Amino acid sequence: MRNAVFLFLIVLVSCQDKVKQQRNSGAIFGTTYSIIYDSTRNYQSEFDLIFRDINQSMSTYIPNSIISKVNSNETTKIDSQFKTVFQTSKLIHKTTNGRFDPTIGAVVNAWDFGPEGKVEQLDSLKIKALMQSVGLDKVSINGLNINKPEATKIDFNAIAKGYGVDRIANFLKRSGVDNFLVEIGGEIICGGINSIKTAPWKIGVQNPNLESEVPYIDTVVLNNEAMATSGTYRKYKIDENGRKYTHIIDTESGYPSRTNILSVSVVAKSCIIADAYATALQTMKVEDFSGFLSVHPELRVYIIFEDENKELGFKSFNGF
Repeated sequence: MRNAVFLFLIVLVSCQDKVKQQRNSGAIFGTTYSIIYDSTRNYQSEFDLIFRDINQSMSTYIPNSIISKVNSNETTKIDSQFKTVFQTSKLIHKTTNGRFDPTIGAVVNAWDFGPEGKVEQLDSLKIKALMQSVGLDKVSINGLNINKPEATKIDFNAIAKGYGVDRIANFLKRSGVDNFLVEIGGEIICGGINSIKTAPWKIGVQNPNLESEVPYIDTVVLNNEAMATSGTYRKYKIDENGRKYTHIIDTESGYPSRTNILSVSVVAKSCIIADAYATALQTMKVEDFSGFLSVHPELRVYIIFEDENKELGFKSFNGF
């Protein structure tokens, strides 16, 4: 019996020794990624194929991608991943009353936050003209065919990173990996635990004061959940008159969103959902959050804002 127990312990230790925490990182989608997972195998080549597949479908920076052809009104078929992101966009467009709208692409370009550069001497008349092409309700799909007004441009930038995170996570699950963390440009999903620390995955919420010695305002534990954060404190531009404007474009006015909200962090079951809602909620006023989130208990939300005294304020919703 002792020999049997001893043999069992040897086998158990040997199996544990084979479990290795892999770490892959690099540049993708105009940002960086980091993937941590337990496996004896390194899946870098598989990750590269997934990233290439997504880029070829939805990158507006690649001239011959599916989305670029759609925006150029070329005859083309969309693929299943484009369809998934489009249908999810439709859902969130509806639940946010149009605050999330990927057809804002032409206006994003006009404000110099897209691949085509800004429109010179941008004024209210040009913005009004560009806004005529905005509205996801004007776009539909029939099978793998997409129908849209010629002037309408689609931009999945506010949801594609979340989709990419989910794609990698689903691949790892299918490969038998239980413990993992996938992060692309700050959008994250976690599965299982951090086996090195034998503890749940704990994620920091970025301090919007980038000059502070304290990098994180707070932390959150993710238990087979995703988190995405949208912020106005990092990605912005300053015009010739010294006025600051952010990359979050108001889908009603066509102008950069005027808000005192510095960041919105959303926890959801999938990263594609968290990513899209983080962008949509960024355009809301602080007083609008309670009402909206009362009918969306599936979303846990944390916001950082600037109060009337220019000091940081914090609010959490649905048990964040």
